[in-house]
Amino acid sequence: MITAIREVRRAKGLTLEEVGKRCDPPTTAQTIGRLETGTRTVSVGWLNRIAKALGVEAGDLVKLPDRPGIAVAALLGPDGAHAPKREAVVVAPQPAPELVAVKVEASVGDYRAGDEIWCERLAPDAFARALNRDILVPRPAGRYAFGRLLGREDGKLHILPLGAGARQQVYADPPWIARAVRLVRSL
Repeated sequence: MITAIREVRRAKGLTLEEVGKRCDPPTTAQTIGRLETGTRTVSVGWLNRIAKALGVEAGDLVKLPDRPGIAVAALLGPDGAHAPKREAVVVAPQPAPELVAVKVEASVGDYRAGDEIWCERLAPDAFARALNRDILVPRPAGRYAFGRLLGREDGKLHILPLGAGARQQVYADPPWIARAVRLVRSL
């Protein structure tokens, strides 16, 4: 199996030792290095442990032939753009069943017409993970609300819609919400 463990670890700015310590149970930097280089076989168990330590999905660590990477030509920082010291690639995210998308038809708030907002569906027990984030809320009759989750009290969500002068709205007991996790914007 060809993995992207090294690429993801480097992109996160972590050392082999740091990843080893983050694993549950912890492991050695040498073991992580062997798994990265393929000297040691990566089992599904190891893949899951390392993915959790890196804060990504296990599927993000597997290179698939039909999922090509895009070469990183430059790194952008406060001092401008510069070439990466090591060869690097980015991989387009893999769609997952819990993802839903919002297409922006007209500019509103920080979003521009043509943007795609990828959102992760959350069950009511996970709503707290979306505090101070933009969310999509299902409403009756196939309608939706979209805005910033300001708070949750007694099953009611307090949401600030996008745009200047918008007033806070309250929605009671939605079956799920979707938290914005990725913005896709064409240039």
